[in-house]
Amino acid sequence: MPEVVLAALETAGLGWLILTTVIAGIVYGFAGFGAALIFMPVAVIFLPPPVAIAAFSVSALSSFVTVYPRALPMVDRKAVSVLILSAALAASLGLWVLRVVDVTAIRWAVVTICAVTLIALIAGWRYAVAPSLGTRIAIGCATGFVGGVSGLLGPIMVLFQLAGRDAIATTRATTVVFLTTTSLLILPLMYLQGLLTPHAVMLGALLLVPYGMGSLVGQALFKPQWERFYRAAAYVIIAGATLMGLPVWDKV
Repeated sequence: MPEVVLAALETAGLGWLILTTVIAGIVYGFAGFGAALIFMPVAVIFLPPPVAIAAFSVSALSSFVTVYPRALPMVDRKAVSVLILSAALAASLGLWVLRVVDVTAIRWAVVTICAVTLIALIAGWRYAVAPSLGTRIAIGCATGFVGGVSGLLGPIMVLFQLAGRDAIATTRATTVVFLTTTSLLILPLMYLQGLLTPHAVMLGALLLVPYGMGSLVGQALFKPQWERFYRAAAYVIIAGATLMGLPVWDKV
């Protein structure tokens, strides 16, 4: 068996990572967001942040054959393309920060972003913005930078989508297309900065099937009229993952 495969199979906490990936996929399948918010706080317990981000981005590629095809026809392709391109450009700066900042600081950033996003979502926070070209570029850049630093592409994008008046199915579809496509684009950017290791790629490949299976289950469960139930379930799971990811547990 190739050495890189053995190294991935011997990853500390692999069982927890697989379980977390399945749960993240289910939540992503029915809510359209929350996968990284669930995966990253747990993953950085066992993995360096760059490895966790790369592995998750690889596993998220399964969305191209699970939830992406159904979501794509429902989105405004011009609007989402602006968001994606802006995010990809800004992600390079975020990845550079990831390279030079202390790992513990990155872990605190991950759980802080998760917690703030969760509080904002539960509180029903809205920011009245006009969906202009400039607004979309700004949102895309902010999302890409935060995603590059922490692996969390969703928070700013989700808040922006919830500020609109689109139907829940359209909002979910837009978020799915944005997150899936941007996760793919981050991989070559990580490679150019020396952050995409064979171990991370192989680990992501191991997690690809569990994530895809979870996404299919979540998509099958999705019913627009059950929006409140799905969001509540996602919030509870995100809260649990965020608490588990606190660096303070390292000393316990």
